[in-house]
Parts: sequence; C-alpha cells; structure tokens
Amino acid sequence: MTITQLEYVLAVAKYRNFTKAAKHSFVTQPTLSMQIQKLEDELDIKIFNRKKKPIALTEIGKKIVEQAKTIVDESQRMNDIVDQQKGFIGGEFRLGIIPTVIPTLLPMFLKVFINKYPKVNLIINELATEEIINQLSNGSIDVGIAATPLENEAIKERPLYYEPFVGFIPEDHRLFNNKKLAASDLEIDEILLLEDGHCFKDNIINLCNPAKHMTQKHFELESGNFATLIKLTKEGFGMTLLPYLDSIDLPDNDYKYLRDFESPVPAREVSLVYHKSQLKIQMVEALKNCIDSVVRGAISFNDVEIISPLQK
Repeated sequence: MTITQLEYVLAVAKYRNFTKAAKHSFVTQPTLSMQIQKLEDELDIKIFNRKKKPIALTEIGKKIVEQAKTIVDESQRMNDIVDQQKGFIGGEFRLGIIPTVIPTLLPMFLKVFINKYPKVNLIINELATEEIINQLSNGSIDVGIAATPLENEAIKERPLYYEPFVGFIPEDHRLFNNKKLAASDLEIDEILLLEDGHCFKDNIINLCNPAKHMTQKHFELESGNFATLIKLTKEGFGMTLLPYLDSIDLPDNDYKYLRDFESPVPAREVSLVYHKSQLKIQMVEALKNCIDSVVRGAISFNDVEIISPLQK
C-alpha cells in the first residue's frame, strides 16, 4: 500500500470516473486503474463498484476512503512541518472565501499575492461560511476569509479589516433626504435582503428594528447577489444595505442613492480563519500581510466608533 495509491482512490471517489481522476492526477488512466486494482488485490476487497454509472463506492470502499483521507492529509502535513522549519513559502494553498467578500476583495490582492509568491499554487473556492468551517475541519481547505466571529473553538480568527455598511436608498423612500443614517432608522420590512445562507443577511436582520411604517408588499425577494438588490432598489421596491467595498465601484450617477451611517457605524469584521492545527502558518502570514497591504487605506474609519451587528 502506498500514499500514491490512496491518492488515486480519493481522486476516483471524488470524480466518480477513472478517466477524469487520471487527468486530475496527471497520470494515464491505465496506470491509475492498475494501481487501484493492486490495492484492492492487496486488501482483498472491492473499493469501487465499476458496474454502476457513475462509478460508486462499495460499503467497505466508503470506510477505506475515509481512512485514506486521514492518511493522505497526515502525509502532507509532514511536508508542511519541513516547509515551516525552512520558512519555505510555496506549494498548494487552498483558500475559501464567502460570496459577499470574494467579488470585491479577491481582485484587490490576487495579482499582488501571486506576483510576490510565485511558488504558491493558490486554489480558490467560493464557499458559504458553514462550508468554510466544515472544510477547515476536514482539511479540504487550508484557510478561509469570512465574516467573524464564528464562535468555533477549533477555528482561529485573524481580523483583516472592519467593513462599514452603506445605505442604498431610492428617491421615493422616507430616508432618501437624510444626510446620514442611524441604525435606529432601519426597519426590516423595508430592506431587500440576500438569500438565506449569507452571513451578511444575518448581520442586517440583527441590526434592524421591527416594522413601524407599514407598507403594502406585493412581492418577497431574497437574492443571491447585490447587483439584483441595487437594480430593484433603483426601481423603488425598497432600500438595501451594501458592504462599503461594494459601493466604491458604482457608476457615478448611483452615488446619489448612497448614505453613510452616523457614529457608531455598523460594520462587519472580516477575518482570515484557519484550523488551530494548521501548519502552513508561513503561508497564512504571507496572505494576511498581502491583504493588509492592499486594504489599508481603502477602508478607514478615521477614529469613528464602529459597532458590529453581532454585538447589538
């Protein structure tokens, strides 16, 4: 039994296809099939049911795959220990970013990071917060970028920045003529929200008051992106709140809809998060320093008091 054989097993379990698994393992399909067959012969079991389409794991195969994940992860950690000792910054580094952060933050730091650390193979996935926690726990990713706190004892949090919320208000709304907003102005029934699963939605719900100004609603919407919320707001279907970085690239003629908050300013904490057993600390530090360098100055409170909706 070899680590390579176990890696091939994991590839087939992931792609449910020997040809795709071989392609992603950078070997020929006959080589991969032969090595898996040798492992099955050695263990005297069948890991895969090849008669099913797509290929399926047998019951014993499911247990073998779970153990293989542990063995392969631990073997990779041996390399991490050596790299950490040498201060080497390179190799595969898997990053998960929540959907409400990835469109604005990733373009800010990606080119800087890959130019500064060309030996790092950065693999990026857009993941919901819950999935980031799960994948950090099972070793599928090395680090995440998420809104915090996560309140998970196994996950370490390194704050990157505090991002203010900004109001986006149509001309016919009762708050349009306000020069600045207060958190007490907000009523949940007037705000267009992201769909369930977005932590930004939870932040807004925690921030808002119950409805006082009752208006007849002809539809209900929960969108997966801010662009839809912005368009509907401009059509007069309600107001919405945006993270600050989503507001700075709006067209000039949309700036009239933006309203800052008075102090204390509601904001979300965005952090680098990783499992407490993470060994690629040199890469974590490199990523944090890179993001710090590009975000510093882009978001500044100038001594204005901020408040997290999670602390409301």
